[in-house]
Amino acid sequence: MEKVQVQSSTNNYQIIIGNGLMKDISHYLTKEYSSILIITDDKVADLYLQKIKLGLPKDRVFEAIVPAGEQSKSIDIFYRLHTDAIKFGLDRHSLIIALGGGVVGDLAGFVASTFMRGIDFVQVPTTILAHDSSVGGKVAINHELGKNMIGNFFAPVSVIYDVETLSSLSKKEVRSGYAEIMKESMISDDRMFNEIRDTRLDRITNHQLQKHLSYGIEVKAAIVQEDEKESGVRKYLNLGHTLGHALEAEMGYGKLTHGEAVAIGLLFSLHVSNEIYGANLPFQSLFTWLKENDYPIDITNWDYDAVINRMKSDKKTTNKQIQMVLLKEIGKPTVEKINDDALKTYLQSFKGKLVSK
Repeated sequence: MEKVQVQSSTNNYQIIIGNGLMKDISHYLTKEYSSILIITDDKVADLYLQKIKLGLPKDRVFEAIVPAGEQSKSIDIFYRLHTDAIKFGLDRHSLIIALGGGVVGDLAGFVASTFMRGIDFVQVPTTILAHDSSVGGKVAINHELGKNMIGNFFAPVSVIYDVETLSSLSKKEVRSGYAEIMKESMISDDRMFNEIRDTRLDRITNHQLQKHLSYGIEVKAAIVQEDEKESGVRKYLNLGHTLGHALEAEMGYGKLTHGEAVAIGLLFSLHVSNEIYGANLPFQSLFTWLKENDYPIDITNWDYDAVINRMKSDKKTTNKQIQMVLLKEIGKPTVEKINDDALKTYLQSFKGKLVSK
């Protein structure tokens, strides 16, 4: 078992990583609660809902199940969950448990942050991808015009990461999560970047997975503690996300996983960094790793203007000018303003590289 301590302006909390934690989850709750609402999706419910309930008190434990997928981060589902919480009789001394991946964590966390002006919630991630979204207190739902446009900063009281749940993930879900771990290595440490680049995801061991998860969480936690409200260095965690979020929205949520879209964004960030700074960043090396691990990076049927308009919905955009996180070298991120004409040129030359390979 490993523990990572995170300090936020509202509370300090622990991220606990280990095997078999779910069945003893009550041991990791910080206090007794008047009632507990587990929010999960229909796929995770089939796998783990009864297991987690065995580790909780028998009375006053309720469940709310939403459809799996990004479409559940909607105002309608958000409102329905508030209705459920009211009908179940939750109060200010209740707890919400977010059992699932990043979608459930974002949604349940936003419900917790707004119900009765905020009640405790615990993240219980069941995907690799959720190692990123479960740390840092950013909770949100989507608007039809942009991802995570309606949200809040609201830290959990703890994150309980039972890595046994990761054995049920599909190859697609493993790819999605590892794109975020790759991102964390790119903004922090060329040694870890090289290690992950040498990892074949279809042959990964539990030891490697737990090591990489712990590493990613520690990188995220250190940055969040320095910049909780995303006014400075926390922006670096958005490497690959400006284009990634735009592609998710433009292609329709669910066509690409979040991590698959971010993977394309990471590759694009290296392309733009090399163009702007004359750097010698490992574009070909990352491209090869993504191809070897079956990331769908050959998706190039974009409408450039539509994608650029989507990119302007990014939270870093100021006065309608896009800001991208780039790299001067691995481990040295920076933020650069890019005008529309230049961005279109970079997208065209990037697409040309993908098509020619």
